[in-house]
Amino acid sequence: MHLTDSRRFLLINPNTNEQTSERLRKVLLPRLPQHVRLDVRTARFGAQYIACEASHAVAAHACLDAWANDLAEVPQPLDGVLIGCFGDPGLFALRESSASPVTGLAEASFIQAAQRGPFAIVTGGERWKPMLVRLAQALGHDQLLRHIETVAPSGAALQADPDMAIRCLTEACRQAARTGVESIILGGAGLAGYASSLQAHCPLPLIDSATAGLEVLLGHLGPSATQNVNGFHAQWKDMPPAFNRS
Repeated sequence: MHLTDSRRFLLINPNTNEQTSERLRKVLLPRLPQHVRLDVRTARFGAQYIACEASHAVAAHACLDAWANDLAEVPQPLDGVLIGCFGDPGLFALRESSASPVTGLAEASFIQAAQRGPFAIVTGGERWKPMLVRLAQALGHDQLLRHIETVAPSGAALQADPDMAIRCLTEACRQAARTGVESIILGGAGLAGYASSLQAHCPLPLIDSATAGLEVLLGHLGPSATQNVNGFHAQWKDMPPAFNRS
């Protein structure tokens, strides 16, 4: 099969943690349809795991960097871009610049959850709550987002200790289920794949944010690209060469 016979999607992990990229690969690659290629890039700089406003801001730059370098290095055009972080850093900037659709784990999860009605989020890291509220407002999903249950361990800690994660997240999902919602999003790249293990312990449907990201992108369920040609709308100073070639 030639490259031109397949669709190519780019998954950007805005964390610098390769273990997170591997987890996303493990969960998503088996779900790819025939003739669909998913390239994965890990951020060249930034935080090991995004868990605060500052790391989120740097991750947006890292996403743009990964995307620009992919365009410069890979000859096959992209059919879509998935931001592999439940917080979608750089979403609006990438969507403005890309000739292919762009979505993130959070936006895709909101899209799927909204089809059922009011929803809740369970995620790791207490600082995420106001950030996710702001993102839901920006994406127009704030009316259906009824509750955010954060657990004290960060996504990185939950990823590193699956047994602890299952115990901690099970209780969080039970708490979220009591808030009058129709579904619960299990949010976080490091939590990819956990929903299947937790579903038996939760009375409501669980949405895995990584799986949602892939399904929304492949199903063209997110916003379409706003332009036909890849490119930035800015003149750069002291930026990597790839920014000037996209």
